Amino acid sequence: MITGLDHVVVLTGDIAAASAAYETLFARAPAWRNSGDGADRVLFTLDNTTLELMAPRGDHDAAQRVRSALVTQGEGLASLCFRTSDIARTHRRLDRLTLKPEPVAEVESRDETSGATLAWKRTRAATDATRGIRMFFLEREQERPLSVRTTPASITAMDHVVVSTADPERAAALYGARLGLDMALDRSHPEWGRLMFFRCGDLVVEVTHRPAKGNDKAETDAPDRLRGICWRVADIDATRARLVAAGVDVSEIRTGRKPGTRVMTVRNGTCGVPTLLVQPSQGKGE
Repeated sequence: MITGLDHVVVLTGDIAAASAAYETLFARAPAWRNSGDGADRVLFTLDNTTLELMAPRGDHDAAQRVRSALVTQGEGLASLCFRTSDIARTHRRLDRLTLKPEPVAEVESRDETSGATLAWKRTRAATDATRGIRMFFLEREQERPLSVRTTPASITAMDHVVVSTADPERAAALYGARLGLDMALDRSHPEWGRLMFFRCGDLVVEVTHRPAKGNDKAETDAPDRLRGICWRVADIDATRARLVAAGVDVSEIRTGRKPGTRVMTVRNGTCGVPTLLVQPSQGKGE
């Protein structure tokens, strides 16, 4: 049903500042700019997925919903959009799984710079059925253009997106049994709790759980949350030097949990998205 993570959406109150920040982080230019239906959008398309920045525009109902979300939760990760090769079949499966999908909608977007158009079909699951995570599913007619690298030591791809849960068994059932993602790892540790990896194309949806203090059912019933993103780099030393020179606040490089990996934290310039960079043990070159 799901062939990959098509894109993630990050809400921001200032589309120009957010676009500039991510252009610095990625060392890539925006691949798509579009305005309509109450929002300004800027897309950065990397090797395996897209990051969509979204800001409210005008007095459209959709703009008011974005403003309300910004007031409630601030800037940051807002939704996941999974890619499928057959939206009609996906819609039927979501319906059978009681994920209460919206009717399939046909959508078109026009790039403000080139005038090119993209079209896709999309549905959305009910947020209360996906444990509080906004999830969309789409079938695209064309591939998006890639974001052009502007300097060396750019970000290459997404490594994983992190979801935190208060109920790991229900989360495992959602991402594994219901959405059909392959569970590649299920590990528990006394210091950082339970960690589950679900393969989604060329990246991972990482679900984390830290045990609550006591047996508070209210904590178990709390909604899941999108927590952050880890991006891949080919040369973490060069990437760190580039970001430091650009004035981005980053940590020192340290050894990752996975053997052979090296990681660092990006502390600003991410629109409130907790962000990690990783050089894989067998990384992909630029």
